Amino acid sequence: MNDAENSGRASTPGPPFAVEAFAVAPTASDGVVLEAEAAWPEGATAAVVLSHPHPLYGGDMWNPLVDHLFRALPATGIATLRYNFRGTGSSGGSHDDGKAEQLDAAAAFGAAVGLAEERSSTTALPVVSAGWSFGGDVSLATTHDGLSAWIGIAAPLRIVDPASMGAAADPRPKLLLVPQHDQFRSPAEAAEITERWTNTQREVIPGGDHFLMGHARAVAEMIGTFVGGL
Repeated sequence: MNDAENSGRASTPGPPFAVEAFAVAPTASDGVVLEAEAAWPEGATAAVVLSHPHPLYGGDMWNPLVDHLFRALPATGIATLRYNFRGTGSSGGSHDDGKAEQLDAAAAFGAAVGLAEERSSTTALPVVSAGWSFGGDVSLATTHDGLSAWIGIAAPLRIVDPASMGAAADPRPKLLLVPQHDQFRSPAEAAEITERWTNTQREVIPGGDHFLMGHARAVAEMIGTFVGGL
């Protein structure tokens, strides 16, 4: 699976930052420290944790789609946190084919939950996972008590066995965004694989392929609508 077409630091920046980003350092349960940053608007209504595409094919937290979501969602009142999986960027550790990366996702979820508790004085903010491609599979496999929902963006449903994904039988809401022309998992295949998943909504991204070039704004709007309904 090759995510390189949409990997690396964006040559064309995403939308302007609505708020200043700040560094955070989630630590996985095996001691690996991750590179991460958050953007937290005043009065945030929710928080979304962004998991990036396959690191062996150039995927990282500066991927153009991830970068767009990281910048665009805070402008709508949704805080964001993005992180690099182990062995990527300045994160410690080494790549583990989607296994130990689940510890990374759990650490990022925990960091977002902690920030939500610190920065919301009135109500508990929904914290939502949103992973793309490799990050979609890894994040759907990872559970955390503080999560409110999961979003899988072009999740291939093959890097991690879908039958073992923690989100599958969890009663909390799931949204699967499947590109109409995804090269690795068609909408029909995704629907068949996840037909027994609980509380799962599926939406097709019209005209999109796996790399979603030109569809970042549509993805951000779909995420915003879903998160706003929690």
